[in-house]
Amino acid sequence: MAVTLADVARRSGTSTAVVSYVMNNGPRPVAPATRERVLAAAAELGYRPNRIARALRAGTTGVVGLVLADASNPYFAALARSVERALERRDTLMMTGNAGYLPDRQRLLAERFLAAQVDGLVVVSADGGADVAALAVAAGVPSVYVHHRPGPGRVPLVSADNDAAVRAAVEHLRGHGHRRIAFLAGPHDAGPVAERRDAWHRAVSAGDLEPLLLRCEYSREAAARLTVRLIAEGAMPHAMVAATDEQAMGVLAGASAAGLPVPGGLALMSCDGTPDSAYTAPTLSVTEQPLDAMAERAVALLLDGAPESAAPAARLVPRRSCGCEG
Repeated sequence: MAVTLADVARRSGTSTAVVSYVMNNGPRPVAPATRERVLAAAAELGYRPNRIARALRAGTTGVVGLVLADASNPYFAALARSVERALERRDTLMMTGNAGYLPDRQRLLAERFLAAQVDGLVVVSADGGADVAALAVAAGVPSVYVHHRPGPGRVPLVSADNDAAVRAAVEHLRGHGHRRIAFLAGPHDAGPVAERRDAWHRAVSAGDLEPLLLRCEYSREAAARLTVRLIAEGAMPHAMVAATDEQAMGVLAGASAAGLPVPGGLALMSCDGTPDSAYTAPTLSVTEQPLDAMAERAVALLLDGAPESAAPAARLVPRRSCGCEG
């Protein structure tokens, strides 16, 4: 049978009320020695607090739902880990739903999380989807978008300062002597990629550089095929900023397959900075998105009622792919 508060109280020589105060961190203080005795007894007996019972008493579930654009993408996976850590610091569990870039599934996940009475909803939205966080607003449930929001709305967005990140990448490549700096965007730009593309265009225009806009799907395979084709046609630029790490890794693979040395024949930088970027060959130079800061800010907006603030800055991490020694 499950261990109860009464079992812990008998083992520790206290009352069930005192055990409850210890397990719930209040509402009344408990002497340090008594607290340690209760915790020791709970550990010996294998007691686990009943979150459902606690939720019924408090009127909350202690659970937040995360709608994730695609769990297989390393960027989104790393962002989900950051959100989970931020919630753990508030003793809140996270339920994750993978939308797989499908707008209809994104909406279905939001509806299911709200039906489960989550305390809040975090949405890492895919392109082309509806404003699913509006469902949470209608239900009176706090919600926040992270990374991307499908158009203007009542729900706050937490993202990085993409303008500053791309400007830093362009200036870094310019510092290596490059005058023609390409940007690899998606098939159609929205959200952060559109911001990165526009920032690149402003940066090359202000720096009197020669722009070249390239496009492919957000996948390693598509970027590798594009790279091989451009090399075969003699049209491969000598410097490039990729919108995403997935594309940048595809460019590295395509360059390797076609025998183009990086950084000798191509200086490459990317705008995500996922953990995988440090382990490519050569290592990938990035503007590292501040995922922990973004997640902490999102959770503070969601659970603490914190005010909105300026977007956190990305960190320039020069490595081998741009021509640096790092």
